[in-house]
Amino acid sequence: MDSPTSGWRRRTFLRGAAGLAAIPALAGVAAGCANSTEPKLDGRQPNSAVTAATTITGRRKLGSLEVSSIGLGCQTLTGKLYGPVTSRADMVALIRTAVDQGVTFFDTAEAYGPLESERIVGEALQPVRDQVVIATKFGFDIDPDTGERRGGPDSKPEHIRRAVDAMLQRLRTDHIDLLYQHRVDPTVPIEDVAGTVKDLIGQGKVGHFGLSEPGPETVRRAHAVQPLTAIQNEYSMLWRGPDAQILPLCDELGIGFVPWAPVGMGFTTGTITPYTQFAEGDFRASVPRNSRENLSANMPLVQLIQRWAVLKGATPAQVSLAWLMAQKPWIVPIPSTSRTPHLLENFGAGELTFTPDELSQLNAEVAAIPIHGDRLLPVNLAQTGVEAPPK
Repeated sequence: MDSPTSGWRRRTFLRGAAGLAAIPALAGVAAGCANSTEPKLDGRQPNSAVTAATTITGRRKLGSLEVSSIGLGCQTLTGKLYGPVTSRADMVALIRTAVDQGVTFFDTAEAYGPLESERIVGEALQPVRDQVVIATKFGFDIDPDTGERRGGPDSKPEHIRRAVDAMLQRLRTDHIDLLYQHRVDPTVPIEDVAGTVKDLIGQGKVGHFGLSEPGPETVRRAHAVQPLTAIQNEYSMLWRGPDAQILPLCDELGIGFVPWAPVGMGFTTGTITPYTQFAEGDFRASVPRNSRENLSANMPLVQLIQRWAVLKGATPAQVSLAWLMAQKPWIVPIPSTSRTPHLLENFGAGELTFTPDELSQLNAEVAAIPIHGDRLLPVNLAQTGVEAPPK
């Protein structure tokens, strides 16, 4: 007899597989823009890596937490970040397709929607809850019942407890595998935050603790109270800020690292150009890095990635994700998409590797390209790298 989930597994896989026909066209764009005289590696034709859906079989450790080597970011599934989505039902199906293809790591937050991303994730994963890892985030002053944004951060212990109870209901579960503080609250000592999460772990409501975009000293202080499993920061070929302090700190303390915007909000996939018109409501239109002048100035990075895509028989998105995974064995990217062909394309990165010489060369070439424009608006940047006040 079929399991309760086998019907939607078959339906969503077939729906996803049908979208694969669109993927080689993306790689063809890369091939057309790259230097056609470059040699092909291992006798393969360009784009061979994306002719079939890839099942994610690799597993990585974030601290002591084992997850699939590539996760799924669920921020864009509400249609309120990168423009509208087809339907809520399609977003549930997309998550289930990811499960079918071996993904076990799903990232959301109460701020995404607000609240709606957690509801979508909860509905999609309820039938397979014990087979997956769910990460979510608290830390903004959001009414946990209505989703009203009341402005600014809020990591007071009583707010954390109330937020977590509401998260559990939306996620249709009795525990959160990985709970992040979304942004450091400059008014609440991190020891109070970490102590509250430690209590929630003791109660069985939370499994692991993480921080997103924290200051380095805050990481040390939090880790001393409740060991951190993961840090989540923006990190990609387009933004390499964590190289300076956060990645060495993760290495020192045994903390995993989860890059958000691992394909530079779409830029490193080669699908954004100086002539791109973002949809109404698309957050990316407001990002300084995405002005026409800065997009033009940053195109050498896209051209570099496209050249490597041809060399490796892959797509630019796959090169971007594989590059991240090659940096450290405890890095787990969480690309976000609302389109099944892009979802399946991303998973092809799991089979793309670099030799030590290739990685050294690629790292040097990426580092040599200056990036123009801030990655976020000033109000958003002001909430990153914040150090919590003393206890």
